[in-house]
Amino acid sequence: MKPATVHRAAIIALYHLLALGASAQTSSLRFLNDNKPILDAHNCYPYDGRWNDRIDRALKLGFPIAIEQDLAWVRDSSADGGRVVVAHGPETTGAEPTLRDYFFESVRPIIQKALAENHRSSWPLIVVHFDVKDNREPLLRSVWKLLGEYESWISTAVKTADAHQLSELSAGPLLVLTEDSDEQQRIFYDELPVGTKLRIFGSAHTFVPRTKDRAESIHLATTLAPDQLLREPATNYRRWWNNSWYAVEEGGQQHAGAWTSADNARLRSLVERAHQLGYWIRFYTLDGFAAADGKANGWFETYNFGSPSAAAERWRAAIEAGVNLIATDEYEALARTLHRIE
Repeated sequence: MKPATVHRAAIIALYHLLALGASAQTSSLRFLNDNKPILDAHNCYPYDGRWNDRIDRALKLGFPIAIEQDLAWVRDSSADGGRVVVAHGPETTGAEPTLRDYFFESVRPIIQKALAENHRSSWPLIVVHFDVKDNREPLLRSVWKLLGEYESWISTAVKTADAHQLSELSAGPLLVLTEDSDEQQRIFYDELPVGTKLRIFGSAHTFVPRTKDRAESIHLATTLAPDQLLREPATNYRRWWNNSWYAVEEGGQQHAGAWTSADNARLRSLVERAHQLGYWIRFYTLDGFAAADGKANGWFETYNFGSPSAAAERWRAAIEAGVNLIATDEYEALARTLHRIE
C-alpha cells in the first residue's frame, strides 16, 4: 500500500473511531430522560428518626425522579460484619434504617409494576444517587452485593476492555449512581472482569488546584474555565458530573446576589462542557426558604438562596440550560416549576 493510501486509511479509521465514540456518548446522554432535566430529591431519608416522609413525598411527584441516599456503616454480627444504612454522616448509632428496607423495599411496588408493564422507553424511572459517607471496604462490598440482589431492576452496561469505550446502557426501571471516589471505582469497576455487568456508575473528577487559602479555592471554583475543571471524557464507569453551586456563583448560595446574564452564561458553559464530554450533570442543592421553615424541615442554611423567588430563578435557569439532575430539598416546589416549563 502506498504511503498516501496508508495515510488516508488511518484518517478514515480515526474518523470512524471518533464517530463511534460520539455516537456512544450521545446515546448515553439520551438514555436519562432524553437528556432533559429531572428533579433530584436531596437527602431523601430521615435524620435521627425525623422527617420520615421524605421518600414518600418524592415518589408522589411522578417519574422520572432522582433520590439521594447517603450511606454509612453499622457493625453487627452478620456474615458481612455489618450493614449499610442511610445516614447523614459516618458516625452511626445502629438505629438508622437500612438501605435495603428504606430504599429498595420502599420502591419495590413501583419497580415490579414497571417490570410487568415493560414500557422500556420510559426507563429509568428512578435514579438513586449514593453519597457514601464512609468508603471503608466492607461497606462498599456490601453495596455491590446488595445491588446484585436487585440486578433485575437495574440499568446496566457491560464492562469493556477499554474504559473509554462506552458500552450501551441496558434499560432497567432503576439507575444507580455514586460519586467520584477512586476506592469505589476499584470495587465497583476495576476489579470486575471484562464482560461483567456494571450495576453502578461513578461521577467525574473535578480538577481544582489545591490551595491552602479557602478564599482562593472558592474563587477558582467559579472562575476556572469549564475545560480546566472537567478535562477527561466520560468513561464506561464515570458517566456524570456532580457540582456544588460554588462552580456557578462565587461563594455559593449564601453569597449569591441578583441572578445575572454572566451567571447564566457560566451555568450554560458548564452544562455544555459536561454534555460535550458525554456526562450528565448535577448541581446541588438549590433551596430558598425562611430560616424558620428550614429549621422545621431539617434543611441547611448553606444551601439557602434566602427566598423562594431566588431559588425559583435558579431552577428555571438550570432547566433551560439542560441540567440533568437539579437537587433541592423543596421537592414539591421544584416539581411544579418543572411541569410549568415542560
